[in-house]
Amino acid sequence: MIHKAKKSLGQNFLKSKGALLAMCNAGDLFKNDIVLEIGPGKGALTEYLLKSANKVIAIEKDPNLCDILSEKFQDEITSGHLVLVKGDILEFDPTVYDLESGEYKIIANIPYNITGAIFKKFLTEDIQPQTMVLLVQKEVAERIVARDNKESILSISVKAYGTPRYITKVSKKFFSPAPKVDSAIIQITNISKTNFRDQKDEDWFFQIVKAGFAHKRKVLIRNLDAVVEKSKIKEFFEKNQVSEKVRAEDLKIEDWMKLAKGLK
Repeated sequence: MIHKAKKSLGQNFLKSKGALLAMCNAGDLFKNDIVLEIGPGKGALTEYLLKSANKVIAIEKDPNLCDILSEKFQDEITSGHLVLVKGDILEFDPTVYDLESGEYKIIANIPYNITGAIFKKFLTEDIQPQTMVLLVQKEVAERIVARDNKESILSISVKAYGTPRYITKVSKKFFSPAPKVDSAIIQITNISKTNFRDQKDEDWFFQIVKAGFAHKRKVLIRNLDAVVEKSKIKEFFEKNQVSEKVRAEDLKIEDWMKLAKGLK
């Protein structure tokens, strides 16, 4: 069955065996692992995942690709080794598949137009994955790990829940059709909510972070006074020896945690 990639669904099929192996290796797969694959496409990565994992749950939105996958992996689906789900990953409910927090891994070449939504859904999910290995735009991967030592809302949002690591670049030439930019594999481990005591704590942290990054050209103290009294901010800065000239991008995740706690 011939399938033409759909731009509306962000379909770019990975055809590099090296990149596929690198993703599986970054997932550190064991025979008892359950893997959630987002957008399996024609099943190139799915084949590798099935060789190493106990069960693969693959979520595919495109009905045509679901038909291709059903035919290709008929035996694996029959045996329960592969669970093929036709649906939208952003509507995925882990409880339907008896997934428990920290007991499944996400390994996927994701549609780039929903990268941020995928990070938000699964990092803030009550039933979080143990590990995430995602193929994303190279620029996004570099921002998440702050390769230039400048943090962003994206990097802090990811680091609040886990430890990101840049694995390797994947050239655009290894995709069909080829996208306009290069990609990179990113790994996120140690995923948890241990940085937050409860939902209120979590909400307050992100309120502070969003305020801090609201105006890039302004120093942090001026951005924060939109949500906290200036006197309280100054008191915190003086007590913790934080320069009033510091900008949001200069603070590491530990600094943001301390800041949110101190300004509460």
